[in-house]
Amino acid sequence: MNITYHQNGDYLLPDLTLGDQPAAPLTKYGRMRMRFLQEHKPGLYSHLILSGKLYQHLVETQEAAQARIDRIVAEMAKSAGVDEKLKARDQMAWVGAMNAIRQQAEETVLEELIYN
Repeated sequence: MNITYHQNGDYLLPDLTLGDQPAAPLTKYGRMRMRFLQEHKPGLYSHLILSGKLYQHLVETQEAAQARIDRIVAEMAKSAGVDEKLKARDQMAWVGAMNAIRQQAEETVLEELIYN
């Protein structure tokens, strides 16, 4: 292995760089997954860090979680009859129903993707 160094004052420091990282920021689900790995799966967390794949794993997990939540919400809203007609007729009922559906979908996704 050829390691290059640069001088910083009286010290020689190695030139270390990270590999290419995705430019996407971590959202709520990516941060939740990272915390779960840190607290409950330290071996996997360490392996992902050392292999340089942690950030990629977190981005993939958050994208999968968001896509799954969107799909579940759409399906549950359709089956419950929560549509634009209800929204036009009674906005508060629509908001309440959509909030309940979103919470159910998020709970499912957290159990399946984030805390597994």
